[in-house]
Amino acid sequence: MKDVTRHTGTETTTGACQPIASGVRLIRKVLVANRGEVACRVMCTCRAMGIATVAVFSDADANARHVREADEAVRIGPAMASASYLNIGALVEAAQRVGADAVHPGYGFLSENADFATACQAAGLVFIGPSPEVIARMGSKREAKVLMATAGVPVVPGYEGEDQTDAAFVAAGQHIGYPVLVKASAGGGGKGMRVVRREEDLADALAAARREAIVAFGDKTLLLEKLLSEPRHVEFQFFGDSHGNVIQLGERECSIQRRYQKVIEETPSPALTPELRERMGNAAVIAGRQLGYTNAGTVEFMLDQEGNFYFLEVNTRLQVEHPVTEMVTGLDLVRWQILVAEGYPLPLMQDDVQFKGHAIEARVYAEDPANSFLPMTGTIALWRAPEMEGVRVDGGIATGDIVTHYYDPMLAKISAYGDDRAQALRRLGSALANTTLFGVRNNLDFLRQVVSHPAHVSGALSTAFIERYADDLLTPSIGGTDTDVQIAALVAALHQHFAGAGLRGWRNNRNRALIESYELETCTEPSHKVVIEVRLTLLSRNSFSALLVSNGKSRNVQGAVAEQSGVNLAIDVNGHLIRSVGVEAADGIVWVKVGFDTYRLRRRNPLPQRLISSSLTQGGYAIDRREPNEAHPDGAVVAPMPGTVIAVIVTEGQLVHSGDPLIILGAMKMEHTLHAPRDGVVAMIRYGIGEQVRGSAVVMEVHALVS
Repeated sequence: MKDVTRHTGTETTTGACQPIASGVRLIRKVLVANRGEVACRVMCTCRAMGIATVAVFSDADANARHVREADEAVRIGPAMASASYLNIGALVEAAQRVGADAVHPGYGFLSENADFATACQAAGLVFIGPSPEVIARMGSKREAKVLMATAGVPVVPGYEGEDQTDAAFVAAGQHIGYPVLVKASAGGGGKGMRVVRREEDLADALAAARREAIVAFGDKTLLLEKLLSEPRHVEFQFFGDSHGNVIQLGERECSIQRRYQKVIEETPSPALTPELRERMGNAAVIAGRQLGYTNAGTVEFMLDQEGNFYFLEVNTRLQVEHPVTEMVTGLDLVRWQILVAEGYPLPLMQDDVQFKGHAIEARVYAEDPANSFLPMTGTIALWRAPEMEGVRVDGGIATGDIVTHYYDPMLAKISAYGDDRAQALRRLGSALANTTLFGVRNNLDFLRQVVSHPAHVSGALSTAFIERYADDLLTPSIGGTDTDVQIAALVAALHQHFAGAGLRGWRNNRNRALIESYELETCTEPSHKVVIEVRLTLLSRNSFSALLVSNGKSRNVQGAVAEQSGVNLAIDVNGHLIRSVGVEAADGIVWVKVGFDTYRLRRRNPLPQRLISSSLTQGGYAIDRREPNEAHPDGAVVAPMPGTVIAVIVTEGQLVHSGDPLIILGAMKMEHTLHAPRDGVVAMIRYGIGEQVRGSAVVMEVHALVS
């Protein structure tokens, strides 16, 4: 847990160590009603405060990191979130079973669910968050907008009516003017959101948003907003207590987003002048006072290109991006949450809050940026967090953990602090480069591209940043030069040799070369794959010579393994010493980190397929069943990732056109619609609603029409 514990730790207890008075209820055991990174984060502060912790887990999370970190753990149900982490009865029962006196909801799942907060209070449990009444009011984005408009806070033009029929939304869209944004009223994190640029696309967007909102929040109520042109997303952290105090702890810029989910956050915002910062901060405090707010909350605003700001929503919980606020204030916001929940007044008043320096956070996701940011699954073959000055890592994973399709794909957060923005950016870029994550496709390389992009460095941010600079950000840097590719292949071959991987490394003459062939995977497009052949000869225990062949070019290499420590190698290649080379093999893939780049090399099997699938499957050549080698039939509709079938839109025998929606998969709290690959007739539907689908499985076939 050492990476999770490296947060600020600089907060003093001035103003918090008060005599225990009436109305104060000390918390001694907290059940964390969440999982992953946030559960580990909450437990970290609880331990520092001397509070016992209880984890909850589904069947998919029985061996997860947050379970291992807690003092106690309770099973709450099967893998599906609806039957476990969203099961209010199971969570309350678990808290009562272990004698917990408080519940921390984390963020996501039930953190903004008024029924959950009410159930906790009814069971005699302290809910570490705002009151159920406030959650309910702000849980409805419709009511929140009306309330803020009444308080004089600017709001985005839109429709928040009770009439939820498609006809009502069509009329509203005509009045507002396109483009518009469909949003789930109970939503957050980009769930249940759709951009609609034409009236004819509105009905499909409404249907999709309702389905996604039901899955994520259990509430299909929607609203409509005018879509602002490339705005910035700026939010203010605020806190209230039960003594009537409300203060704000500064802003966070959250404009770098994909799928309406934040990717990089920072404070202070490069866009705010002192005058604008004061006006927006005052609006946040007004919102808190209007609500009679207690505990942690965030007021989110959209800031247009003319410097006008508009109320977006109030998040009635701790935010994912809270570490950057902690880094510039020196405060522990989870500690503040617990103190307020116990009945203490806020530890500081507004004039006592000090801001120093700059902090930037990047979210590490299991996803493939080169393939529309689709979430990925797999086993964490190696997780190695950076250990650097001014860098904080909040993680919920460890080597050997399994990333499933049941939950959000965020794995960790890496934050960097600096005296100014330039220093924070340099530190974050270096931290990302020195992070190792093997076993599952991830966005580390993409994050590095964003952080170093000239527009980002200059502070020219907007919610359209990734879309605007997609060509720069999504160009794979892996395998940028032949030399890098060849070194990566060499290291992979060395690792496999030293590991003694069964029949692969055996030969009857040790002086003969060990020949291996690899396919370097840079992205999903076949044209970007590079085939490398390695002919490796050991000259002594640690020295070698090799012939590397790639793209018709050959290169002779000589060198030695200077050092070896676990998965780390220091390799001398033709007199060039490369340190901290990371290598790990998992599921038929050799993962190699050379310098700042991570490579995925799939070993090309030298044997014919018919032999591989017979007796030699027991000799180290077994087929990876999750990525079958057989070719998909023409017209196959293939699942891009594991998931659950949410809806089947067509029937067998139905005529469809290329691009028509066919089936909808749910994975990692998001919807993914699969479309017809060509004109034709639906000939076979292999999965029904509710069934689990593995990645790369053929879910449906569309046969061409015969004239």
